[in-house]
Amino acid sequence: MTTASQDRARRFAVIGDPVAHTKSPRMHGAAFRALNLPHSYEALRVLPGDLERVVQQLRARTYDGLNVTVPHKENVLAFVDELDPSARAVGAANTLVCNPNGSVVAHNTDVPALVAELRELAPERTVEAWGEKQALVLGSGGAARAAVVALAVMGVRLITVRARSVDRATKLSELVMRAGAPALLRAQPLAATEHDGGFGVVVQTTTCGMEGGPPGEAISGAVDWDRLASEAVALDVVYSPPETPFLRAAFGRGLRVKNGLGMLTGQGALAFELWLGVRAPRDVMRAALAS
Repeated sequence: MTTASQDRARRFAVIGDPVAHTKSPRMHGAAFRALNLPHSYEALRVLPGDLERVVQQLRARTYDGLNVTVPHKENVLAFVDELDPSARAVGAANTLVCNPNGSVVAHNTDVPALVAELRELAPERTVEAWGEKQALVLGSGGAARAAVVALAVMGVRLITVRARSVDRATKLSELVMRAGAPALLRAQPLAATEHDGGFGVVVQTTTCGMEGGPPGEAISGAVDWDRLASEAVALDVVYSPPETPFLRAAFGRGLRVKNGLGMLTGQGALAFELWLGVRAPRDVMRAALAS
């Protein structure tokens, strides 16, 4: 295991577009300081045409590890050398690790982070109880893929994906089959709300409401909040700002809600451990995000 006193300075980054809103540098910087590590972490705005070049910089050790955020989580897979089972199951990656031989491996730490957040939202639910709930996922991108897999492995039997592109949402059914879960996936356009009374969990995975992203009202309007059961829970992967129109609507209905800060902490801690082989100081990382 690496020790702080002997470790060389390493360079890490999160790549995406937009990326100015990200709190990942604050979180990882706090973790490095807590463990007396001389590393750095930065946010890089990377356009789609520059994605391959940046992955090559990881191979060349300009960087020692990368996080990947929208819109690159799926497309980055074309430029790596190997898919960890976590990334293969989702068809998207949020963490890139460079092996000693220079090969780049794609991982997905979003799924376990999402599972932990959803279980924390409804701690009273057993595996059997989750299996009795229906789930609604808003969006069909990389975060939606992670949400579908997370819900499937938690035992949810019916997952509805509501997105602008029904064809793209329909294709997420292959993730359920790949996970070997007994779940069914139903694809709908954003305007469809006829089944909302059956949902026990709603996960918002788009950039709507995010700083630098589209307005959040359109996605909050994709749910008939008055029809949801009072025991339903709602999670928005957006964390900046901490309150979005989606979360305000869910809270106004009396639901238990979470923004994306906990998920960000969880996936970031797992990435930290993949890169450095040391236990991440999760409490420090979460406190840095909350400050």
